Amino acid sequence: MGNTIRVGIIGVGQIGKKHLETYQSMPDVKVVAIAGRDPGRTKQVALDHDIGYWYTDFRKLLEHADIEAVDICLHNNLHLPAALASFKAGKHVYCEKPIAGSYVDGAAMLNAARQNERLLSIQISTLFSVETKAALEAIHQGWLGKPYYACSAGFRRRERPFVDGYGTADFVQKDKAAGGALLDMGIYHIANILYLLDNPAIVRVSGQVYQETGMDTDRYQSSGYNVEEFAAGFVQLDHNITLNIVESWAAHLDTFGGSYILGSQGGIRTDPFKIFRNLGDLNLDGSADLVAFNDRAHNLRENYDAFDGPQQHWIAALQGRVALLPTAEIALNTMLISEGIYLSGQKSREVTREEIIENSKSNAVEL
Repeated sequence: MGNTIRVGIIGVGQIGKKHLETYQSMPDVKVVAIAGRDPGRTKQVALDHDIGYWYTDFRKLLEHADIEAVDICLHNNLHLPAALASFKAGKHVYCEKPIAGSYVDGAAMLNAARQNERLLSIQISTLFSVETKAALEAIHQGWLGKPYYACSAGFRRRERPFVDGYGTADFVQKDKAAGGALLDMGIYHIANILYLLDNPAIVRVSGQVYQETGMDTDRYQSSGYNVEEFAAGFVQLDHNITLNIVESWAAHLDTFGGSYILGSQGGIRTDPFKIFRNLGDLNLDGSADLVAFNDRAHNLRENYDAFDGPQQHWIAALQGRVALLPTAEIALNTMLISEGIYLSGQKSREVTREEIIENSKSNAVEL
């Protein structure tokens, strides 16, 4: 293992506490301080987890010279100001998904990281699943041939935050979350496909978002619900690859069937993992022993534990054990696609990469 990394956490709600617990399960991490806007809750989290320092002003946390990196667990529109202040203070930044509330804000975060020579990583847990690792292995072994079509699919039948019984209303308000199903869950599925395709450039986007499924009237009225529950998109990527997107918080169906990639030599479905190929007149459908694959990789490959999860990878990269995966670049491309779907729906036509960037506006809210 490597040297101990000292971390500060900004935001101690549901997600922040999960990040905190993960760090405290890791031997080479010390959570030095936390910051949250609710003094009572923040103090209680500090007491429950034996954290020496807690603040309601995150800038006080950034004054700790011994903190090397911060973990931002705030709502989407708060990511940019917290990240910029952290980079200015000389900290590396790990941030909850999506990268920010808009493409232009995410680009500002990535530019600031580069200008300050700090690392920026976005929490995209799907990149570290054993299914994704197996798919990447198959792709590297040439199983697909040339990829030409992919589908990013995320399905929930009725799991909208707050109005369907869990989470807070902040998740369904555009001024805090910037978007709904597309930014909440779509980031995981779209980013995963982009990662497996080596993050190709976006060329054009067409799409639409919807809020059509009924919900509890009282919850709807008290929630300020103004984001999408369903999104559909079609994206032209570089290298003549097309990407179909469907993402749902609520839909009258049993499943969308999951994400997949088609190539000239074979196909891969990511969850559940399955591979497809033709052998002469035979159609081959293959499953895999993912447990044995994962065990073998851990035993034979140096530092493979650095890919056990997004936070484990982040700490390993800070220790210099592995190169940081380009999660920020992938998350930024994912935001470009998401904004493209929103913009296409507004204009009722396909939009180009250049149009999306030109129309992107900051959603950042100062802390």
